[in-house]
Parts: sequence; structure tokens; C-alpha cells
Amino acid sequence: MNIPNKITLSRIFLIPVFIILMTVDFQWGSWNIGTRDLPVVDFVAGLLFIIASMTDWIDGYYARKYKLVTNLGKFMDPLADKLLVAAALVLLVQMGAAPAWVVIVILSREFAVTGLRLVAAGEGLVLAASKLGKLKTMTQLIAISVLLLHNFPFSYIGFPFGLIMLYIALFFTALSGVDYFVKNWHVMRDSK
Repeated sequence: MNIPNKITLSRIFLIPVFIILMTVDFQWGSWNIGTRDLPVVDFVAGLLFIIASMTDWIDGYYARKYKLVTNLGKFMDPLADKLLVAAALVLLVQMGAAPAWVVIVILSREFAVTGLRLVAAGEGLVLAASKLGKLKTMTQLIAISVLLLHNFPFSYIGFPFGLIMLYIALFFTALSGVDYFVKNWHVMRDSK
């Protein structure tokens, strides 16, 4: 297994740690960040999410620069992203920071695209992420990061940046999903 794939695997292993931080009632105190409090454990979990998210850029950059792109990496990298994003979105609904219907739409798109990838894999094809898909991922990661940090630093001015970014991410999620299916419809049409 090459280094980019190991980095991707490390992102997958960070997900349970992130979930534990977000669900276990650690009493680490909190900071006042303007109009609300930011529990220290949420801050640590948010930073862990950001670090895990950055590994997506690092493994992709390293794989392209050193020509280490593999079919395993093309499969594992988006899967790791989906697992991380899905865990964070579900936890944001539990926290009351994200509307459930938005999360359902985002996760539905992710499952649909994953299903299409599995059909393609059964046909011996690997479908790489598109530029719209990368934009979708970037907007999701920004929205989730800000929401995990209780809208910090925008909470000082009462501006709902995290929620606005979540709706922007929803737009790009839907758009990239439609684009992905239109461009790869032949996979569904020609599957045996």
C-alpha cells in the first residue's frame, strides 16, 4: 500500500475518535465565543475533523505529484470522505446545528453516487471524482467545520456563516450528483 493510500486509511481511522469526542460527555469546560459557548470537547473534535479533512488534500496532492494514483485510492478516497462527512452531518443534526432534511438530501446523494460507483466497479470501471464533486466536498467540509465549532469566529458578530455554507454545500451536492449521473448514465444503462 502506497503512502497516499495510507494517509486515506488514517482518515478512516480518525472517524471513530471523532465520533467518541462528539458523543461521550467529556466535562472539559467551554469558552464563550460571542453569542454562545463553545465546549472544549467540540473544539477538539472540530479540529480533528479539520485535520482529517486536510488529509484528503494531502493524499490527493501526493498521489498526483508522485504518480501514485491507484484504483484502490480512487475507491478509498471518496469512501473515506463520505464516511467522515456522514458521521459529522449526523452528529450536527443531533446537536441541533443542521436541519435533518438537508442532511438527508446530502446523504442520499452520497449513497446514490456510491451505488453508481459500485455498479461501475462490477463492470471493471473506476469512476473518478469530478471538479463539481471536489467543489461539493470543499463546501461541505467548510460548512461542517464551522458548524462543529459552533459558528466560530462568526458567532462574535451573530452571522450564520456555517448554516449559509451548509445550504451552499447542499446546492453543489445536488448539482454534482445530477452531473455525475448524467455523465455516467451509460454505466447504469449498459450494466449486465
